[in-house]
Amino acid sequence: MSAKRLVILGGTGFVGSYLVPRLAMDGHRIVLLSRNRERRRALMVVPGVEIHSTDVYDGNALRRQFEGADAVIHMIGSLHPAGGRSLQEIHVELARRVTGACQAAGVGRLHLMSALKAGQGLSRYLKTRGEAEAVVRHSGLDWTIYQPSVMFGANDGLVSRFAALLRLMPVLPLARAGSRLAPTYAGDVAEAFARCVADDRLSLDRTFELYGPEVLTLGEIVRGIRDTLGLRTRILPLPDALGRIQARCAELLPGKPFSYDNFLTLRTDSVGKLDGYAALEIRPQPLTPWLPVLLQGSRRQQRLDRFRAMR
Repeated sequence: MSAKRLVILGGTGFVGSYLVPRLAMDGHRIVLLSRNRERRRALMVVPGVEIHSTDVYDGNALRRQFEGADAVIHMIGSLHPAGGRSLQEIHVELARRVTGACQAAGVGRLHLMSALKAGQGLSRYLKTRGEAEAVVRHSGLDWTIYQPSVMFGANDGLVSRFAALLRLMPVLPLARAGSRLAPTYAGDVAEAFARCVADDRLSLDRTFELYGPEVLTLGEIVRGIRDTLGLRTRILPLPDALGRIQARCAELLPGKPFSYDNFLTLRTDSVGKLDGYAALEIRPQPLTPWLPVLLQGSRRQQRLDRFRAMR
């Protein structure tokens, strides 16, 4: 395997924390694009990694950064909105700018991170991801599309978020508790990227559904987190009528912890049919054995909080 020069958009977030070190292990030279280079200094210690401050919404700036690259990795879900627009509103626009910049810079290889069930269901999140995939597929570039289910790992938006809510609330109202998910480990997603980057023959013009071996309802996942933490929080599944109201109200809270579009996304089960991991000879890891590891810090913090309360 020869080392490549890779340019990554959105590589400074959750998935990037797994992907960048994994690609660096293979000796690739990596350029991470970020709107604020100084806030991402921790990644600079990874061998072969540079961080460039770039407006990723500027097509000309992208073209300059892409020049000389062997491939571009576009991780839509890790990018942040600009100009007050939602991430969903800019999926397609960003896909067009990235593919156009690749063409202008002479880069023929593009890896796109999308989402399982992209283009399906009622949510704008899934709809616009499907539209972005279509842009890439019809771009004339050599592409690979990765469709992960909901991902878990250190400091994720699944286990960590629900652990925080469960610690704070005696009763947790839960919308779409019956939604079926096949959570996938972020490290396995990073491995899928790494194998496709290393060998184009595995992946040219292919889409990989990446989902874990366990199919769980959202309610089962939240109860597993609660039980692992040793909490007694009551989990109250909501009928859809109340779930919609909860979502509308949550949109008004700081940080927008839950949205109506999140509610609509959960109406489409995040369970795959075509095993992309098997095609790449990766054995995916289930969520349940990971819960004690991911929540160890949460349990330690809980004990400290109890000791402080006793003082």
